[in-house]
Amino acid sequence: MDDQGLVTVASEWSVSETIDRLQKVISGAGLLVFARIDHAGNAVQAGMELRPTELLIFGNPRGGTPLMQDRQTSGIDLPVKALAWQDEHGKVWLTYDRASWIADRHGLGAESESAVKAIDTGLAHLVEQVAGRAAIG
Repeated sequence: MDDQGLVTVASEWSVSETIDRLQKVISGAGLLVFARIDHAGNAVQAGMELRPTELLIFGNPRGGTPLMQDRQTSGIDLPVKALAWQDEHGKVWLTYDRASWIADRHGLGAESESAVKAIDTGLAHLVEQVAGRAAIG
């Protein structure tokens, strides 16, 4: 099955705690948190049900701007996002897009290569700190 550029890791924490931990690690790394969205909470407000699902939008203009300078359309996939979600068995997962997938999607050139590698490496490191395990997928 094609992962569409998604990286998913298991988390031993609840969805909320996973995002709390990610937000703390991100802030400690000097990155900016732009938004936190509680999709399940919003579903309840709409009179609907959704298993726990939260999205964190974060990044650093020094990392993302080179991608947008190369191809402005990459801004649709930036800043970076991470989704913590609970599956039907109660297992919690943390999912994010590979920067290399974003680069392929937008046809980024060689001038973006070092920024893309840095984002991929940085995201994998952040997620490993949060989930306590290396990314799969």
